[in-house]
Amino acid sequence: MENFMEREDRGLRDMTVGSPARHIFLFALPLLLGSFLQQLYNMVDSWVVGNYVGDAALAAVGIGYPVIFMFISLFMGIANGGTVVISQYYGAGKMDRVRDAVDTIYATFMVSAVPVTVLALLLVKPLLFLLRVDEAAYHEAWVYMMIVCAGLAGTIGYNINAGILNGIGNSRTTLLFLAISAVLNIILDLTLVLSAGMGVAGVALGTIVSQTFSWLFGLFYINRKYPQIAIHPFCFRFDRALFRQVLGIGLPAGLQMSLVSLGMMAVMSKVNTFGKAYTAAYNVGNKLDSMAFLVVQALTNSITAFVGQNTGAKKPDRVQTGIRISVTATVVWCLVMTAVLLTASNALFHLFSPEAAVAEAGGYYIRAIMPPYVLFGTMYILNGAMRGAGESVFPMATTILSMIVMRVPAVYYLADRFGPEQMFYGFGIGWVGGLILCTAYYFSGRWKRRGSLAEETF
Repeated sequence: MENFMEREDRGLRDMTVGSPARHIFLFALPLLLGSFLQQLYNMVDSWVVGNYVGDAALAAVGIGYPVIFMFISLFMGIANGGTVVISQYYGAGKMDRVRDAVDTIYATFMVSAVPVTVLALLLVKPLLFLLRVDEAAYHEAWVYMMIVCAGLAGTIGYNINAGILNGIGNSRTTLLFLAISAVLNIILDLTLVLSAGMGVAGVALGTIVSQTFSWLFGLFYINRKYPQIAIHPFCFRFDRALFRQVLGIGLPAGLQMSLVSLGMMAVMSKVNTFGKAYTAAYNVGNKLDSMAFLVVQALTNSITAFVGQNTGAKKPDRVQTGIRISVTATVVWCLVMTAVLLTASNALFHLFSPEAAVAEAGGYYIRAIMPPYVLFGTMYILNGAMRGAGESVFPMATTILSMIVMRVPAVYYLADRFGPEQMFYGFGIGWVGGLILCTAYYFSGRWKRRGSLAEETF
């Protein structure tokens, strides 16, 4: 087996030795930069349509996000499950099983991608009806979603590649893939919308072309740089035992993300009843919220891989140290971002829309969700750590409780009882319940019971 320095020289990170803080932050940094690039081109989409097409187009792009996220969630869950399984076998030094896991994950993707795409296209109109989309934004929302759904394979493929690389401790390469995608997407946005006048269709085409190119470039790069895990999309090598392990972790994560998307759509359905200004503001607010969440997301992905490798290597003390470091960093970051967004929200919303009504509605959103944001961030980190240890059912349960069972009814009740200005306080109500349950389970220690997946026999 290669030594620690040889792995790092090739972009691979053995997190079972050395400083936990160093591993967590250095692994998280490329993920953070990559996520920033991804959010940047998503924000460029909103900025372009908001300033050069109109608020209806801005609302349409925002409406499409949770729907698209729902369609790719199952594969994101499989990618997450792949990260955990690969990281544990990698930490245990079983590279032959890492190779088998890569083949199994890709075989699943190649068989399922086309049926999922067809299903997504068929569901666009029914979902737009359920979302109660404002008539002014309906056509543009339909155009945007149909085009992006047609190109789902590129988005799914990128996430599969990223999950594989994260499992072996390489977060730098995914940054390269995203950098290429972000630059290409921004160029296509400016060309297709500003020069060609294609409106939301141009934004959608830019998204699917850039993500498909990023996926295909990722295949080429991985096969050239890491022949030991070379991807052969049409070999269809499938290991049932490994698939059960990946699915055991990935299916709850995928279902969780799908259900969270449904919760987002339920909230959006209520927001949409208050007109396109609220819909546009909710879209922009989600972009700002997502930008603030980037550090938490990067740390969560990092702690998942860190816990996975150290669980595979049977080093529980390092697991606990890594979790403490990640939670502390998350709390500090969330408090800083709360102060920043509360101070600058009005100016930020005016960047995306000149309409005063959009900025006013956006202010209600930011003032409601940012003070309790630290609760959400802490819950997310603990769930990621437990998932890295192979426990995926309970993180799913706490997320569903927080994001759907408590949040959605709270938003509807506050909107009906006190008006749209107060409805976003329902987010914080959900986060309080989720964190209480998550923290209680974490300190119970039951999430450690699975041990190393690398030791399971079939």
